[in-house]
Amino acid sequence: MERTTTTVHEQSWITHLVNVLRGMAMGSADIVPGVSGGTIALLLGVYEPLLGSLRTLTEPAFLQAVARRRFREAFEILPWRFLIALGSGILLAALTLARLLSWLLVNQPELLWSFFAGLVLASVFVVAGRVSGWSASRFFQFTVGAVGAFVVVGLVPAQTPNDPLFLFLSGALAICAMILPGISGAFILVLLGKYQHVLDAVSNGDVLTLAIVAVGAGAGLVTVARFLSWLFGRYHDATLAFLAGLMLGSLRKLWPWKRGVTWMRDSNGDFVVDAHGNPVALVEANVIPDLAVPGMVEEVVAAATLAVVGFLLVLAINRLGLRSA
Repeated sequence: MERTTTTVHEQSWITHLVNVLRGMAMGSADIVPGVSGGTIALLLGVYEPLLGSLRTLTEPAFLQAVARRRFREAFEILPWRFLIALGSGILLAALTLARLLSWLLVNQPELLWSFFAGLVLASVFVVAGRVSGWSASRFFQFTVGAVGAFVVVGLVPAQTPNDPLFLFLSGALAICAMILPGISGAFILVLLGKYQHVLDAVSNGDVLTLAIVAVGAGAGLVTVARFLSWLFGRYHDATLAFLAGLMLGSLRKLWPWKRGVTWMRDSNGDFVVDAHGNPVALVEANVIPDLAVPGMVEEVVAAATLAVVGFLLVLAINRLGLRSA
């Protein structure tokens, strides 16, 4: 009996450690504009458990326990160990990998986009393979998701107000997109014209703006999590088909070779520049690489190799069974 107890305890810690690693993978994806942490969560098998855990925050039993200050009872209802492990991994990725990924986005964007494109493309096959049976309706749902994501990631950013209500809605929509596979929350902020405003708020310590966006994000998170959890419970295969389509459509954003069309400006109207002093593109168009340019053939080969590595990595993870929660 004693030996069994020890084994279960060890397995529990192993499970928590694996969830931290899963969170790190999700956090790494969220750092890159155009890549959704929801895609990684779905691939690694924590998407539905995460939705269910977040849904608990709106359950009457949990709310009643909190309202009556029965915090021990509330913690027993909430899968807090799972959420803390996953959240710790996401935070750890943000603290440790943000600088590396930012450097790669500036210095080797084509190679980084290629790797993530391979990850997402393989994820489409993995998620589509979890649909128990494909039919005309499943292909329709898949197509709707693909076309929807393709259109969304190609939209031109809008000029919008900075009033509290719109900031609240921006936070809610961004977090909804972040939890949806295939759509980046950061990219939604760009479309809503609030990406640079939020960055400025972080740099300037604008606590009020950040608090409003955070409250909106919290409200959006529990709302969309409850809705998606309901969809998985009621229309599991249809939801998976739609989400697989979202990921396929998002590949438009992950095409490695791009040309700037319009450029990001700060609140003073000046161009926002990267670490090398180059203007940051706000809208980009995908282009075919010119193989006549010196070194372009080698770049294309390297990009294709990394895309294949990313593709095979996803298949290997899936084969090892890490998608199981």
